[in-house]
Amino acid sequence: MSDVEVVREIYEAMAARDVSKLLALIDKTCVITQDPALPWGGRYVGHDGFTTFALTLSGAIDSVVSTDAIYAADDEVIQYGRTQGSVRATGATFDIPEVHRWTIRDGKAVAAHFAIDTAAMLRALETGSVDDVG
Repeated sequence: MSDVEVVREIYEAMAARDVSKLLALIDKTCVITQDPALPWGGRYVGHDGFTTFALTLSGAIDSVVSTDAIYAADDEVIQYGRTQGSVRATGATFDIPEVHRWTIRDGKAVAAHFAIDTAAMLRALETGSVDDVG
């Protein structure tokens, strides 16, 4: 399986909420990062870290990621699209651009950085409205 195919499989597993498949595609030492300004942001390591990240994120928002494109660039696989959903605490909706950068080694994700329009997401979380969704 190519690195791009591995990342496609990861998104399919996320959409299906197939935790077993996700953990099979993510290396035990994988490092996941996202802007620490977000409630679920920071640095997470390994399967336990991935699980903590996913639970913290899904506890704050209910979202779906579109995969407008997935392609190899340099030594990474880039995914870009939008994260769309709602804030669990307020019901505020959002539709925010995002880019995910994956590093794949031997058929497994060893690193991922999730970048979104942090300012727009913080507005949705704090005020319940997003007036600029990019």
